[in-house]
Amino acid sequence: MVDTNTKSISLNSLGIKNATVRYQLSSSDLHGETLKKEQGVESSLGAIAVNTGEFTGRSPKDRFIVKDDITKDEVWWSDINLPFDATKFDALYNKVTDYLSEKEIFVRDSYACADENYKLNIRVVNEYPWSNMFAYNMFLRPTEEELKGFSPEWTVINAPGFMADPELDGTRQHNFAILNFTKKIALIGGTGYTGEIKKGIFSALNFILPVYKNTLPMHCSANVGKDGDTAIFFGLSGTGKTTLSTDPDRSLIGDDEHGWTAENTVFNFEGGCYAKVINLSQEQEPEIFGAIKKGAILENVVMDDKGAIDFADTSITQNTRVSYPIYHIDNIKEPSIGENPKNIFFLTADAFGVLPPISKLTPNQAAYHFISGYTAKVAGTEAGIKEPTPSFSACFGAPFMPLHPTKYAEMLSKKMKEAGVNVWLINTGWSGGQYGVGRRMPLKYTRAMISAVLNGDLGSYRYEDYHIHSVFGVAQPRSCPGVPTELLSPRATWNNDEEYYKTAFKLSNAFRNNFTQFEEVANEDIRRGGPQRFAD
Repeated sequence: MVDTNTKSISLNSLGIKNATVRYQLSSSDLHGETLKKEQGVESSLGAIAVNTGEFTGRSPKDRFIVKDDITKDEVWWSDINLPFDATKFDALYNKVTDYLSEKEIFVRDSYACADENYKLNIRVVNEYPWSNMFAYNMFLRPTEEELKGFSPEWTVINAPGFMADPELDGTRQHNFAILNFTKKIALIGGTGYTGEIKKGIFSALNFILPVYKNTLPMHCSANVGKDGDTAIFFGLSGTGKTTLSTDPDRSLIGDDEHGWTAENTVFNFEGGCYAKVINLSQEQEPEIFGAIKKGAILENVVMDDKGAIDFADTSITQNTRVSYPIYHIDNIKEPSIGENPKNIFFLTADAFGVLPPISKLTPNQAAYHFISGYTAKVAGTEAGIKEPTPSFSACFGAPFMPLHPTKYAEMLSKKMKEAGVNVWLINTGWSGGQYGVGRRMPLKYTRAMISAVLNGDLGSYRYEDYHIHSVFGVAQPRSCPGVPTELLSPRATWNNDEEYYKTAFKLSNAFRNNFTQFEEVANEDIRRGGPQRFAD
């Protein structure tokens, strides 16, 4: 984790001329530059707080992939993977580099993939110092020795202040995030949201690893126990991926992006964590709370004039976040690599309150739920959302997956069978009724369920120990150490069978409707892994 700012580099080869290049500044220097430029404020916890401007989250409809000889037959072109013309890319790229010319620019050399065999060297070029600090946190940090012969394979060019002209440039609106696999460039403009930087490289790896390296890329967190048993947690934003993998009794491998190799290792892509902080508390999530100190970047939080943070205030966005280097967490695996996983958890925040808080999946059910990638949106998270709304994101990360979802599902199924992995569906959402009626499953009980699995207390399926859910067909345990028995049956928590089943059928129908897009390419076994009963 050595920083050096003694080396000077030129950006002329990128088309950025006469720039003042601030190369490889330390985290502390970038913190200071952000304050000096009045682009951020220091919080009472020591972390710098910035406002990302117009965009406080990713803009999926403005993410493009250049359609060329490499991508045209491999990418699953869809409303997620939008094609961009190569000639238009070149013209827009030249506009962005002209915009950055003669400016003060912050440049960082770093890499992705903790496993040496899969290492991807990255050069990140930023208009703002705090964006470069984000790159310091989120990518892996080369040593001074590694920097001497550093040769970037991919380049990220990040210009939040540049606004595209849709009519001339071929974008949808003024912001854009474009991947060019031939030129190995991620071009980002018109948005200050830093998540576009890391997700650009994640999307690139989601193409590179399966196509060229026989490695499964995963939108998941991972940790490892004292006996070397690896656990993986898949889940969309807000389902508990970071929270549940950050465990004082287990070493954190990473919180968001991993590869599972043919050599039976699981490695972190990143060098940091990017956690949601909505309603964060020191009592509930002490490790994440403790990571918010100098070196961390808070995004779009609300503070008082003394720098005290109100984590419950969502007046700027529901998507308040913190970025920090992984070494801000005390208990981490070094290097960030584990062995074949023993258990995989699919996390969902079911706002309908009908899925069991924990259930065991068969291999076919695991493939079905992986392809489905279900969670739910609740009122207030997006304009127009008045009641729970099903949200499906294939492979628990569709916006970052350039290939067809079944490609990743087939790789996962094969690896799960080879490794003999147990797969569990964990509902971190609602119990006793849907959102607005029931309550969110207490974190302490979800943690107890995870611990029971990892300790071997829930064992293999036996009828006397499990109940098969009549609608979803999953096996829910009849008892679990540390969890009130009545919570394990979602129907029992409702005290209204008619309303429960009416809502359960509503969700099972949503699963079926969503899966119609995959039925032609999913085999019969996978199709049978879904809900077994539907409303007429």
